Amino acid sequence: MPPSATVARPRLILASESPRRLALLRQIGIEPDAVLPAALDESPRQGELPRPCAQRLAREKGAAIAAGETTPALVLAADTIVALGRRILPKAETEEQARRCLALLSGRRHTVVTAVTLTPGGGWEQGRACERVVETSVAFSRLSAKQIDALIEQGDWRGKAGGYAIQGMAAAFIRQIGGSYSAVMGLPLFETAQLLRGQPGGWLA
Repeated sequence: MPPSATVARPRLILASESPRRLALLRQIGIEPDAVLPAALDESPRQGELPRPCAQRLAREKGAAIAAGETTPALVLAADTIVALGRRILPKAETEEQARRCLALLSGRRHTVVTAVTLTPGGGWEQGRACERVVETSVAFSRLSAKQIDALIEQGDWRGKAGGYAIQGMAAAFIRQIGGSYSAVMGLPLFETAQLLRGQPGGWLA
């Protein structure tokens, strides 16, 4: 659908510091007008389950940036969680955390939950807040101590939910994926495109 002649397109803001999310957006031909990470505590609440946690954090990120806008804008925010059953694995910040995560994931199937939201801000009244949640099943082969050492040495576990990056060396040990590959990277592209298509202004064909 071509851009509307009567509906002005608001600014699109990506509320994320993740270079992967920016690259994924560009992959589908979307260049945000600004990238403004939301400074939030992303810790799960006590007893919080993976899906509600991802939804809450994505909503809070979008709302935090939208609240500061003074011109019409749509804020795209996302959150990705790696879960073993009801257990939420951390975003690994230390080698010890990453090793624990990889040991837990070794030889097992886990779920990656990614929530993505669009939040109007700056007086953009024609748009509407909306969201999608995508759950993807990922199965790791059994990892030897030497293989875990190699993944740690490679280094792309830093800041990653579950201590691995699917687009990195860990791909050599993932035997099966059921669902959205891009959601595991951090932004489900089909669902994101659907959200943008649903907004006034002709974002995507």
